[in-house]
Amino acid sequence: MELVCPAGNFPSLKAAVINGADAVYLGFKDETNARNFSGLNFNDTKLEKSLTYARDRNIKIYVAINTYPQPAAWHKWQAAIDRAADIGVNAVIVADIGVMDYAVNKYPDLNLHLSVQGSATNVDALNFYYKNFNIKRAVIPRVLALPQINRLAEKSPVDLEVFAFGSLCIMAEGRCHLSSYITGESPNMCGVCSPASAVAWKNTGDVLETRLNNVLIDRYEPDENAGYPTLCKGRFKVGDNVYHTLEEPTSLNTLSILPELHKIGVKALKIEGRQRSPAYVGQVVKVWREAIDAYTKSPELFSERTSWQLALNKVSEGSQTTLGAYSRPWQ
Repeated sequence: MELVCPAGNFPSLKAAVINGADAVYLGFKDETNARNFSGLNFNDTKLEKSLTYARDRNIKIYVAINTYPQPAAWHKWQAAIDRAADIGVNAVIVADIGVMDYAVNKYPDLNLHLSVQGSATNVDALNFYYKNFNIKRAVIPRVLALPQINRLAEKSPVDLEVFAFGSLCIMAEGRCHLSSYITGESPNMCGVCSPASAVAWKNTGDVLETRLNNVLIDRYEPDENAGYPTLCKGRFKVGDNVYHTLEEPTSLNTLSILPELHKIGVKALKIEGRQRSPAYVGQVVKVWREAIDAYTKSPELFSERTSWQLALNKVSEGSQTTLGAYSRPWQ
């Protein structure tokens, strides 16, 4: 299985490559990618440097052009496809069918991967994208249980890539407009669910408050680790209780089901985290490289190592991990 790793900047790309990535995914420095944060992504100079570094080590580069174009800025998505084709990336990760149509007609040899933002969760959807846009791979949304992915893999016309570790998402990706009710900017359109311009941090005594567009998202006591404010992971008052109403701050971790993912035919494992630090990228990639290699060497003897889980827990959101939707014993 291919290990696909995040590269929000050049130091993170290096960390991924050094620690065993088979491929890295990155974005250009604009809203055409779904991690459009200040300080992230690649301009021409950094991109050329990164391409050289990766190719010298036989590492694949995938470019995420996975947001939905806005009418007044359609030329930006066209330019992003042109740029990706010109520099010869291994694949482009795309969500919008208009962008796919432009790419497949102008650059028929450019490999297209369907982004998780495309929300393909059934065989008919995969067949549609394969027949019309010749996609080579699809990244599956984090809402399917393992038996559902198994059934999908049995009939899929393309390779499947799943999220193995990193931030969870309670929505079917590509359909989330939750934060736009507060910030006025949809993550699927503008590339970020909590734009920095809407984020505010304020100390009230010993308590740290986080807000989005002046809406209180959470309060942190001195002994709590403060997270970046996103609406779905805020704490809200429901009745007489205040708690993480929609989603707990926790990280997806599928290490325990690595053999099952391989057996059902998953071709690529994706590490989430282009917005995370190079130290995070390096640590997570190192563990997953060791785990995949251990399984490949002796599938029948594979088992999780305590050291792997301890290392992952140190970089997990809220120091907690979960199988998320992969495990639904009640179904």
